[in-house]
Amino acid sequence: MQLSELTINEFLEKTYGKEPVPGGGSVSALCGALAAALAEMVTALTIGRKKYANVEEVMLKYAPQMELARRNFLNLIDEDADAYQLVFNSYKLPKETQEEQTFRNNEIQRTTLHAAKVPLKVAETAVGIMDTIFEIGTKGNKNAFTDACVAMMCARTAALGAILNVRINLTSLDDKITAKELENKCMALQDEAQTKEAALLDMAVF
Repeated sequence: MQLSELTINEFLEKTYGKEPVPGGGSVSALCGALAAALAEMVTALTIGRKKYANVEEVMLKYAPQMELARRNFLNLIDEDADAYQLVFNSYKLPKETQEEQTFRNNEIQRTTLHAAKVPLKVAETAVGIMDTIFEIGTKGNKNAFTDACVAMMCARTAALGAILNVRINLTSLDDKITAKELENKCMALQDEAQTKEAALLDMAVF
């Protein structure tokens, strides 16, 4: 069974267990799914309300965007776990001969790069929905404003958590040019996530 298909209790049991997956990468993707789901909920609490008739059209546009993001994050929960397993398997390859050593090293580099790119997708997806969460929070049902704030916080956690997982994999890459390119993307995403989160949370004055 895929991690994304587990119940909440089953997922938590696997998380606190002795296996390394689901780890921080999968949990970051889960945070992204929660962010999208909460934002989607705010649209549902806005659509059909006379008080918010003037923003119904835009909410109808945002709702399927959040649904798609939620589904993408769920897929990324499993992609991250699968990526870890590929790296783990590559380290278990035989290394008795020079040919085996070369193949093993190439596989380690290939799977490690893949394991860096998966959480990068999580971070990019999370940052990519933050502007929409802002719009939903500021235009949607005022009674659900704090839900939008929590959605934004979950998106930020998804992004920053995923970025940490990118960076830990970058330390094992021999291709330093590629590693630097990915690190630059991480820095930009990190700054963007923190800025976008603050823009909405700064409005949470009660």
